[in-house]
Amino acid sequence: MDLTGARWRKSTRSSGNGGNCVEVADNLPGIVGIRDSKDPTGPALAFAPAAFVAFVRTVQADRFGA
Repeated sequence: MDLTGARWRKSTRSSGNGGNCVEVADNLPGIVGIRDSKDPTGPALAFAPAAFVAFVRTVQADRFGA
């Protein structure tokens, strides 16, 4: 999936002290991009919007059982 033109924003759950940070790009039609803010030129993941919503809901419900 092409993430050219993605506008990245840091997750509101990320700390502001340079720790574990996730950036999300949700401005592209049909794609939600995810990347590590410490490595902006590194790999990024791309999801269909419905798959991303399902993932976020699963995390919010704490169904991964860490």
